Amino acid sequence: MFKKVTTDNVDNYGTTTTTDSDSESAAVAAGLKHLESRDVHWYSYLLTFDFWAIIAVGQILALCITGSNTFTSFLSGVNTIIPAFQTLFNYALLTLVYLPFTIYKHGWRKWVQIVLKDGWKYFILSFLDVEGNYFTVLAYEYTNILSAQLLNFWSIVCVVVLSFTLLKVRYKWVQIVGILVCCGGMGVLLASDHINGTNGGSGKNMVKGDLFGLLGATLYGISNVYEEWFVSKRPMYEVLSFLGIFGIIINGVQASIFDRKSFEGATWNGQVAGWFTGYTFCLFIFYSLVPLILRMGSAAIFDVNLLTANFWGVIIGTRVFGYTIHWMYPIAFVLIICGLVVYFLVGTILGDSKKPWLGDNQKDGVTGIGTAKLKALNEARKRGLTGGEGGNEVGAV
Repeated sequence: MFKKVTTDNVDNYGTTTTTDSDSESAAVAAGLKHLESRDVHWYSYLLTFDFWAIIAVGQILALCITGSNTFTSFLSGVNTIIPAFQTLFNYALLTLVYLPFTIYKHGWRKWVQIVLKDGWKYFILSFLDVEGNYFTVLAYEYTNILSAQLLNFWSIVCVVVLSFTLLKVRYKWVQIVGILVCCGGMGVLLASDHINGTNGGSGKNMVKGDLFGLLGATLYGISNVYEEWFVSKRPMYEVLSFLGIFGIIINGVQASIFDRKSFEGATWNGQVAGWFTGYTFCLFIFYSLVPLILRMGSAAIFDVNLLTANFWGVIIGTRVFGYTIHWMYPIAFVLIICGLVVYFLVGTILGDSKKPWLGDNQKDGVTGIGTAKLKALNEARKRGLTGGEGGNEVGAV
C-alpha cells in the first residue's frame, strides 16, 4: 500500500513518524528504476521541466547577485563600506522568516534535539558562508575587478574537486566540457572588460587583494558543496533557519570588531536605508532559492550559473552607471548558456538531482521539492508501481 509521505520521513532525532519506511523505500526503488530505464536520448533532459527550471532559477540568482552588487556600489559611493554589518540584516531576515516555520514543523522538543546533535555542523556552514562573503568584499577593496573576477573561477574548481573526492560525484566528459565552455564564456566577458578599460586599473595592494579573493573563493566553494550535502538530507527551511541564526552571531561579532571604524565615516540617511533594504531583499531571495538549485542540480551548476551575473551587471550598469555594452558581451552570455546545455547532454532523465552520497534508492535523503526521491515517489504513484491505491505525495520543503 502506497502511503502518504510526510515531511518527517527521514528522522535522525528519535521522534516517531507516520511514514511506512519499507513501503516508501519500495516505491522509491520502483520509481527510480522506471525513470532510469526509460529509452532516453542525449537531449532528453533538455526537454524536462527541471532543466528549464534550473536555467530560470540560475538567472534569478544571477540577477539577485547583480542587484546586491549594485546596492553595494551605491553605498560605497557615499563612503558607507561596512561589509559585515551590511550582510547582518540578511541573516536576521532569514531567521525571522524560517526559524518560526522550522519550530512550527518540528516542535520545540525536536528543534532542541537538532541544535544539540547537529548545531555544530550548521555553525560550520554559517562560518564558511560568512567568511566567504567577507573576504570576497575585501578582495575588491585591494585588487582590481578583473583579478577578483578571475579568482571566482577557483570556486568552481573547488566545487568539482570536493564533490569528486568527498561526495563521490563522478563527472562525465560531457559535463567537464560544459563547465569549460562556461568558463570560456566568462573569459570572453573579462577580455571585453580589459579591452574597454573597465577592469579597475591597478589595485592598491594587488597581492593582498588576490590572496583575499583566493581565500573567499575557496570558502565559497566549500560552503556550496557543504550546503548541497545538507539540503539533500534535511528540509530547506531548517537549513536556512540555522544559517540565519549562526550567521547573526558570527557576523555580529565580526562587525563589532572590524567595522567599528567604518561606522564613523559612513553616511546615514533615508536613501542609505533604502539601499540597505534593497541589498537585504536581493540577498534574501538569493539565499532562499539556492537550496532549490542545489537539489535539482548541483553545487557545480550553481556556481556556473552565477557566471552570468557579470553580464547582467553590465546591462544594469548601462542604465545606472552609464556603461556601454561591448560586442563581445552577448557572445559571452550565449557561451555560458550553451555550456549549461552541454553539461546536461548526458542521456539521463534525473540530471544531478540523484545524489550518490544518499545511496542507490536515495534512502538517506529527504523527500523534498526538487529531489530525485520525490520524483521517484511521484513516478511510482503515477505508474501504479506500488501496487496500492496511492495517495497525494507531500514533499518536505
